[in-house]
Amino acid sequence: MARDKKLIVGNWKMNLNMQEASLYLHQLAKLIKTRRDVEVILAPTTLTLQSLSLQVNGRQFKLAAQNFYWRDHGAYTGEVSATQLRGIVSYGLVGHSERRHIFNEDDKDMRNKVEAAIRNRIRPILCIGETAWERSSGETHDVIHDQLIGGLSNVTSDELEEVVIAYEPVWAIGTGQNAMPDDVTSAIKAIRSQIKHLYGAKASENIQVLYGGSVTADSAADYLALPEVDGLLIGGASLDAHAFNEIVKKAHKGSADADKD
Repeated sequence: MARDKKLIVGNWKMNLNMQEASLYLHQLAKLIKTRRDVEVILAPTTLTLQSLSLQVNGRQFKLAAQNFYWRDHGAYTGEVSATQLRGIVSYGLVGHSERRHIFNEDDKDMRNKVEAAIRNRIRPILCIGETAWERSSGETHDVIHDQLIGGLSNVTSDELEEVVIAYEPVWAIGTGQNAMPDDVTSAIKAIRSQIKHLYGAKASENIQVLYGGSVTADSAADYLALPEVDGLLIGGASLDAHAFNEIVKKAHKGSADADKD
């Protein structure tokens, strides 16, 4: 997938019931303009996905699943498969730090989910990133290496075109701590270097890599200005319609004129 669009992903996490989600989508639809160079992706809770899929303008927003199980069907009480989400969502988050560290999902889960998403024509957004302890121990690049290998080991060169990588340093998620642009650039260059090693130079140049971690309307422009960054994965700020709209405007190539919009 070419890097001709910035991807702005709003992860609503475990917030908004069905009525609230519908009203919020209506509010976003009025605020956010459709732009050819920005793809806006919304990741509401699984409960609301089907109803929102009937409400959403597919040219304006794409939907993403926050989570799914890697088996297509079977006796897995309480789970929702990628097969069941097929046709409802365009993207699926895989390996978000909260799945890894709260629910103890490991690299085997990640690679199975990435494979399941691709099999069901859903673009996986593979989230990777180091903890505060790993960062202080100088292990950032080792973590990136291991999580990429773990998540992509079943992915072919052709399938890689459908994969998005999100670099989310765990120590910066929901903490208010901001990764410095130099740190983000270094980490994403390490991601592209590993992709080059695994899949070749063209794949490394073409793969879309996002940044996420306490991104706000104020800090978004600094990250979007980095040539290595192809978009943002937004948490808390995605639940504020005006803040989220400001981030989308800044992702637009004419963001210097965003205030005129």
